[in-house]
Amino acid sequence: MKIKLATLRAYLPAIAFFAGFLWDALTIGISVGSLDLWMLSGYLAGAAGILWWLGHRHHALAAIVDEDVALTAARPASFWSICWERAPFLLLQFLFGGIFSALFILYFKSSSHLSAVLWSLSLGGLLIANEFIDDKYHRFTLTWALFGLCAMLLFNFLLPYMVGSISAVWFYLSTLAGTVFTLWLRKKTPGCPGRVAPILVIAALLAVAYPLDLIPPVPLVKRDIKVGRNFEHTANEFRLTLEKAPWWVFWREFSDEVHVAAGERLYCVSAVFAPRGLNTRLYHRWEHYDVKRGWLTISRIGFGLSGGRSGGFRGYTYRQNMGAGQWRVKVETENGRTVATHTFNVVTDVPPAQDKVTVLSL
Repeated sequence: MKIKLATLRAYLPAIAFFAGFLWDALTIGISVGSLDLWMLSGYLAGAAGILWWLGHRHHALAAIVDEDVALTAARPASFWSICWERAPFLLLQFLFGGIFSALFILYFKSSSHLSAVLWSLSLGGLLIANEFIDDKYHRFTLTWALFGLCAMLLFNFLLPYMVGSISAVWFYLSTLAGTVFTLWLRKKTPGCPGRVAPILVIAALLAVAYPLDLIPPVPLVKRDIKVGRNFEHTANEFRLTLEKAPWWVFWREFSDEVHVAAGERLYCVSAVFAPRGLNTRLYHRWEHYDVKRGWLTISRIGFGLSGGRSGGFRGYTYRQNMGAGQWRVKVETENGRTVATHTFNVVTDVPPAQDKVTVLSL
């Protein structure tokens, strides 16, 4: 039974989306590698070249007299003329899709709290929408806005990666660099097609979202975070005793309850990937929930971080004589950006029997 061309074409965006996303998920590692960033930079450079060429072609066609346009429009379109017309837009869609797909994966891996997850999901929404707007790519205002967003988000990775710092100044400089690069490229494109207002709006939104902790602190990537008892540092391992989840909580390996005896220490161990050459400090913010006043900071303890370890840089802190109730530990950068969050309940009681705990190596 033959499949109609129109039916196949209707499913092509979905097929392209899932195939591309699966490829990125398999090829882009858990850590952020230089090869990934080089590949995305190549995609951005290719999109820049196509946009410039499309602007040049649009400017040249606009200079043709009306009689020639009418004569050309009266001729039947050949296969090669259709390819000549559609191929640049399809290639541009592919490049934008590749950048959005990779950035969605990288940002999602760096998201550990609700606002950052929502930010990452918005990139996922753009990734899906990109598969269905190929007929809108002839609108230069839209394509410049998409290109500007890709440039800003990619530069947010590139600049901190290159300088080995996650200071807020590099985020703002990288956003500015992506904006200036987009505006410069548009100015160099013949005819300066499209409008610049959406590009400036996107840059302003990023500048506002960053201090509100809506954007994950890339290029840091959370690897793991656990809270438990009986911490040991042996050779190249961090060992921690964790309580097993009840059998009916099949979706979770470890319990969100921690039983602590009087005077016993409770440890938090976190592992965060950072690119090689990045040296900074991370902090464990221990918070306790109060019914009337919400989350209250009990302590904020810092430790150094050196990038490059494939399993993530590990750090630990502890507290003693903890009260019962709901607690959480937030792993933060020096300027307060959230890398990871772990919420748990403390029960001031005798720890469970040996068959209900396990020793985890990090």
